[in-house]
Amino acid sequence: MSHYAKSWGAEPLDGGRWRFSLWAPEAKTVSVALAGGPTALTGEPDGWWRVEAEASPGEAYSFVVDGSAYPDPASRAQQGDVHGPSLLVDPGGFAWQSAWNGLPWSDAVIYEMHLGTFTEAGTFAAAEDELPRLRDLGITLVELMPVAQFDGQRGWGYDGVLPYAPHNAYGAPDDFRRFVDKAHALGMGVMLDVVYNHLGPSGNYLAAWCPAFFHAGRRSPWGQGIAYEIPAVRNYFIENALYWLTEYRLDGLRLDAVHAIEDHSAVHFLDELGARVRAGEWDRPIHLVTEDERNLARYFVSDAPFDATWNDDWHHAVHCLLTGENESYYAAFAVDPLADIETALRDGYVEQGQDRPASRHPRGEPSDALARTAFVNFLGNHDQVGNRARGERLHQLVADRTALRVVTALTLLAPSAPMLFMGDEFLTEAPFLFFANFTGDLAQAVRKGRAEEFAQFEAFGGEVPDPISPETFAASKIGRPLHKEQLEHMQFIGGILSLRRAKLIPLLAANASPQGTVKREGAVIDAVWDFGEARLALRARLGDGKFEPHDDPLLVITERASPFAFSAALLAEIRA
Repeated sequence: MSHYAKSWGAEPLDGGRWRFSLWAPEAKTVSVALAGGPTALTGEPDGWWRVEAEASPGEAYSFVVDGSAYPDPASRAQQGDVHGPSLLVDPGGFAWQSAWNGLPWSDAVIYEMHLGTFTEAGTFAAAEDELPRLRDLGITLVELMPVAQFDGQRGWGYDGVLPYAPHNAYGAPDDFRRFVDKAHALGMGVMLDVVYNHLGPSGNYLAAWCPAFFHAGRRSPWGQGIAYEIPAVRNYFIENALYWLTEYRLDGLRLDAVHAIEDHSAVHFLDELGARVRAGEWDRPIHLVTEDERNLARYFVSDAPFDATWNDDWHHAVHCLLTGENESYYAAFAVDPLADIETALRDGYVEQGQDRPASRHPRGEPSDALARTAFVNFLGNHDQVGNRARGERLHQLVADRTALRVVTALTLLAPSAPMLFMGDEFLTEAPFLFFANFTGDLAQAVRKGRAEEFAQFEAFGGEVPDPISPETFAASKIGRPLHKEQLEHMQFIGGILSLRRAKLIPLLAANASPQGTVKREGAVIDAVWDFGEARLALRARLGDGKFEPHDDPLLVITERASPFAFSAALLAEIRA
């Protein structure tokens, strides 16, 4: 199936006809402006307006509500920016080439990618050409930062206002489909980061003609609070998830900041979304991952609909160990990062509801009973890098390459699902900065807000590059691996991922919840996970941020039947 018949917007029917639907309970008149002229929609008691009319794929159209023209809030594509007409798109017109049955979550090795800065051109087509390199590296899942249409040509994507339309600076809808098709042909899945906790500040016309879409007494950290209790509003976002999975054959979704989704319905929005995705008749495994500052465990128990969650705790503990930073949210993790690394290896979360020194409020739930694969561990992501004033990556903060390689190997070889942030695999020299393409007062507000946000911090604060400047965006393009150190680090990671693929993934496929013990003596951590037929044992020597040479290997992996270590070349690289 390549067409999802959504409730909102324009839907192709047979015989060159289309159905146009809009939920606008406060509107007095609604029509759709087409090439052949306006056609009035008929209002219904539940606030929906609908009509059928003749039209053609590629034709521009707008909804006219009480005399003012607006883009379709469920537009599949825009003629230009978010302020102008939408385009009719026939989703059944693309000829998929690859036969693809998906991959189990136990295979997940994730690569977070921002389309605009992954390549010089910043398009789906250019990124498609780089996919073989990621496949050869050992990546199995490409996770795209949001691609839904936002205002301007450049941005992170979290200020999208048309959630159904791929951002046309990246290419057309079929360019996105070709990217997914190519990934599948190479044996890789594609996940998409989606934002259901708010809509962006520019081009969000729902507020103008459909104020009931937003909850009058509710705000998110980024804008108006959404009225998830209303079925039409709720379905706008849940159907968006089903739409991406259906019409673009994606392998999963990463749900941004679900802690900011405030819903007081009998069944929470997040639970219904998960249940409706799981109820779908898919021809492949579908993966659902959350980002949730609350460190909740209940969404990832055996009968829950979500596969995993981003584990910031792992990042924070390793970051504090290697950098010594202790400001803001790093404060609690800077007290004893070795102990936190031990806890994260054993339990997943570090913060599980207990009181912790330098922490304002306890957060989290016990996580030791969850599958190890319920945690996505990483040394960097768009937030942790981009939410620094100067966008430094971990390898730009830590000169000790041995230290970096030890924690990299530990991250990639532990049973948790590992994720690499684009460019980190080859030590890119580019930062990842915050950038946007707003104009006028909004641009000035973004400049002012970023400057004020970082003025109070020493380690990751300071002078902020102008987020509106094209140079800030250009500086974040990762380039390609060119010099010797970059190529060697990429080969190192490829070797580690090859080891994971050969030794660990088969164990996880049979048992995602092995019995584990983690012990620490000084700076040496011994972690063992018993899979029944075999065991994974990791030993890491983590000095107090100094990582001095040691007679024993810094990191060793063994099997119960036949112990083995890294190849001589890899071991030399780790100890170098």
